[in-house]
Amino acid sequence: MEKQTSEFEERVVTINRVTKVVKGGRRFSFAALVVVGNKTGDVGFGSGKAGEVPEAIGKASRSAKKSVKSMMLKEGTIPHEVVGTYGTTKVLMKPATAGTGVIAGGAVRAVLESVGVKDILTKCLGSRNPHNVVRATMNGLRQLKVQK
Repeated sequence: MEKQTSEFEERVVTINRVTKVVKGGRRFSFAALVVVGNKTGDVGFGSGKAGEVPEAIGKASRSAKKSVKSMMLKEGTIPHEVVGTYGTTKVLMKPATAGTGVIAGGAVRAVLESVGVKDILTKCLGSRNPHNVVRATMNGLRQLKVQK
């Protein structure tokens, strides 16, 4: 990848404590979901799991930087209305006029702000699981086409 990794801003979407029950008791580990973007159309996400929170975030961040994709934006918003889906999660995204801001929930907001969208209206339908919401948002952004 020709992009510099230092130009990416990372945002932690969620941290989850995972418990494994073994004969001697419970083993705890942490799962992190991270979105990275450069606010100019490139965005990626990744998840990582480790015994400590900073290690999990580091793993997720490295995974996210490997999955960076370029998205089509138009003057701080998206060119047209789109519905991204993943499993039972649907994310409806509508372009908005300048000054509206990012009207979105936590996981959708993290992706859209990382990609560089400044004005958009969104609604999350179906499952609100953060992993699925991030994947559905990415699916919707991949569907964008520039209209002439």
